[in-house]
Amino acid sequence: MMVSITFDVEHDCPPYLTTTRGMEDGLPGLLDLMEEKRVRATFFFTAEMARRFPGLVRRVLDGGHELGSHNYNHERLDRVSFDEGKKAIERSLEVLREFGDVVSFRAPNLQFPERYYGVLEENGILVDSSRATYKGYRSGVKFFGNVLEVPASTTSSVIRLPWRLQRIIHSRLKEPRVYFAHPWEFVPMQGERVRWDCRFNTGDRALELLGKLIDYYRSKGARFLTMGEYRELYGKLKRE
Repeated sequence: MMVSITFDVEHDCPPYLTTTRGMEDGLPGLLDLMEEKRVRATFFFTAEMARRFPGLVRRVLDGGHELGSHNYNHERLDRVSFDEGKKAIERSLEVLREFGDVVSFRAPNLQFPERYYGVLEENGILVDSSRATYKGYRSGVKFFGNVLEVPASTTSSVIRLPWRLQRIIHSRLKEPRVYFAHPWEFVPMQGERVRWDCRFNTGDRALELLGKLIDYYRSKGARFLTMGEYRELYGKLKRE
């Protein structure tokens, strides 16, 4: 059983807020949890957050996690011109690669026009996780040129549902099971003027539920993979 825990590291609840409470308080708590549970995750940083919080990027890498790109400043690729989108991707990689290797990408809001696969390949990206099965993507893990697509399995708010409901959802997912969340979900958002689904069970409760999710899969003998590890695994199968 293959499972991935991934995080989209951005400012708080875009496009509604411009604060960074998730970076200041949420991400450190997540890194503590990942260390406690001995799970390596993939952190898709916007370059803007990496630039503003370089110490957190270094802590991610020092913890053995994977650093990926979440574009430069959370630009939605379906709402900008192709040239603007291409430039944002390239600028994000320029900043992030000052910290270490970056071979994975996730588009903001999981909106990824297919023509950008070529841009990723040209810029040395080997794995993308911008598609989502819960949004109707049905092709599974698949190569687009030299870029391996590993789709997300559920929306991020699923991991904040009551555990009795979560277990039903988890049991029905197909492999690989790819979960994602955001640092801002792990600080209290109940008082913010954002959508309800961005507020419920945020803060310490979200952290507790993520710990339950990890324990659930560990009890089943699951293998936790980073995005780069999928590329190694499927690339090997492709060569064979």
